[in-house]
Amino acid sequence: MLVDLLHRIGLRGWHLHLGATGSVSLCIGLWIRAKTHDQSERGNAERRALFVGLWPPLLWLIGDSLERRERPPRGSARLRRAVGK
Repeated sequence: MLVDLLHRIGLRGWHLHLGATGSVSLCIGLWIRAKTHDQSERGNAERRALFVGLWPPLLWLIGDSLERRERPPRGSARLRRAVGK
């Protein structure tokens, strides 16, 4: 249901794969930036980086689901050739 809605909106699998890659970069950037904070604020900054680090698997798997929806079912070309003969 969610995949159908995202597909109707216009999102494709590669959009979410790109978002997953970007969130990995954002997580690394936030983690490096957390090292510049003093000790009292560092914990919160590191938790923020860890929270963003949870996004990539979710986005990647939703992207895979969208790609599966975009592809024709396996064996459909073989079935069409057999019916067409």
